[in-house]
Amino acid sequence: MNFDFSDDQEQLRDAVRKWVDKAYDFERRRGIVKAGGFSREAYGQLAELGLCGLYIPEANDGLGMGPVEGMVVMEELGRGIVLEPLVQTLIAGAVLSGYAPEAVKTAWLPKIASGEALVVLASQERVARYKLDVCEAKAAPAGAGWTLTASKNIVAAGDQAEAFIVPAQVQGKIALFLVERTASGVSTRGYGTQDGGRAADLVCKDVPASLITLDGLSALEHAVDIGIAATCAEAVGVMDKTLAVTVEYMNTRKQFGVVISSFQALRHRVADMKMQLELARSMSYYASLKLNAPAEERRAALARAKYQLGTSMRFVGQQAVQLHGGIGVTDEYIVSHYFKKLTQLEMSFGDTLHHLGEVSARMQDSAGVFA
Repeated sequence: MNFDFSDDQEQLRDAVRKWVDKAYDFERRRGIVKAGGFSREAYGQLAELGLCGLYIPEANDGLGMGPVEGMVVMEELGRGIVLEPLVQTLIAGAVLSGYAPEAVKTAWLPKIASGEALVVLASQERVARYKLDVCEAKAAPAGAGWTLTASKNIVAAGDQAEAFIVPAQVQGKIALFLVERTASGVSTRGYGTQDGGRAADLVCKDVPASLITLDGLSALEHAVDIGIAATCAEAVGVMDKTLAVTVEYMNTRKQFGVVISSFQALRHRVADMKMQLELARSMSYYASLKLNAPAEERRAALARAKYQLGTSMRFVGQQAVQLHGGIGVTDEYIVSHYFKKLTQLEMSFGDTLHHLGEVSARMQDSAGVFA
């Protein structure tokens, strides 16, 4: 299989990397964290680069690109541990483009592509534990539209978003709806996350909602798989930079009069970090290339990828902190922020144990078929 990137993809990578290096340095990020974990200005700059319209068709003012371009972009944003939740924008663009009726597409896709509207997925409930078919939210017809009652948790930038994609039960099946944050009956409670970003709890009480699709579980699974692939790519970027920072530190830190990078035992640990990074990179490629596969094949592939990425993230993050010593856990030093980001990414869209269970269940089902 050819893993070479096209000239256009390399140019896209270069443009995003230059923005991260020049416009999103550590000091700016620290300021955004202190201001609450989300910057509308920084998000607008992502939109100016065209990144908010990456998965939106050109007919709706987007770029009409695919999973590989999304992977390239998320890797570079991961290198800068960018706080603004572009992964949510990619999900919203893909879900509305692929499942929403024309009226919803026309109303929202151009606004998402321009950065005018941030639309995020609000699917997690306290009782669900990452299971997408567990949903207590309810929706019912109301005249020509719908009303929705729901309580959702850990919604990315939920108190900053203009709208939410919300799964809810309709006659015993899950459907997807779009809910505006300014609608009557909507309330959010925002808070900071451990990586410095922002999330919120969302409560909807008889809120007017626009139907996206009645085949909500299929659409939700697709949305989460897009999120997993983007998270895997972002994690590769985070680990790549974490390793680079660690090597730089080891080449300058001296003990017993020599740099610690000369110690063979520590060099072996760095080699193990590099191995885990490359395992993660290959599985990230695998995840992105499987996003357009049939649903069952796609779900299995994304579970495998997230399991490997979770394992690699934990190893690389912990080794980086240990090789830095005490300074590795201080807020003043950048590697601690990369460690926090890796820890949070491991928990996003299903933690490592959840996806191990998914992989095991699918292997057992396959064994049963051939028994």
